Amino acid sequence: MTSEIKYIEQTHESVFDIASDVIQMLLQAGETVGVAESLTAGSVMAALTSVPGASAAFRGGVVSYATPLKQLLLNVDAGLIAKEGVIHADVATQMAEGARKITTFDGSLTTWGIGTTGVAGPATQYGKPVGTVFIGIASPKGSQAWGPFLFSGSRERIREATVVEALSRLRKALADRQVVEQ
Repeated sequence: MTSEIKYIEQTHESVFDIASDVIQMLLQAGETVGVAESLTAGSVMAALTSVPGASAAFRGGVVSYATPLKQLLLNVDAGLIAKEGVIHADVATQMAEGARKITTFDGSLTTWGIGTTGVAGPATQYGKPVGTVFIGIASPKGSQAWGPFLFSGSRERIREATVVEALSRLRKALADRQVVEQ
């Protein structure tokens, strides 16, 4: 997969504002979300659960920081990891799909999944520069990945930018779906 690194200008909204929109949209639709995180190490889950009432829409998730956990818990393809490494669009998509699966229970499917994978630093990983990020979103209608993004700044800034981008992508997917369904 050959792709250009994209620069995405970040919004001035707070993470809480975006997470609040996501939770409200999920609640209005009677839908749920599960999360699988690597470089963000739980920050997407923390953002979602900072919103009052989030427990009605947020199911849970996993921090799969170690590569074997991506395979064992999320069913990310070992052959893909061997060929491309974990910093890859298809890995983000499979993580999002895995998030939906592991947060499904009692016959109630989790509607949406988010997957984040990338390099927060301090060094390159799998030949990818610091700041390289992929985000996956999964739904019953399919899965999609965005990236590679190249976020700049400190390790913490890269992680924050990833959380904002992941939640913004889910918010857009929810909004686009609502427009189509109306």
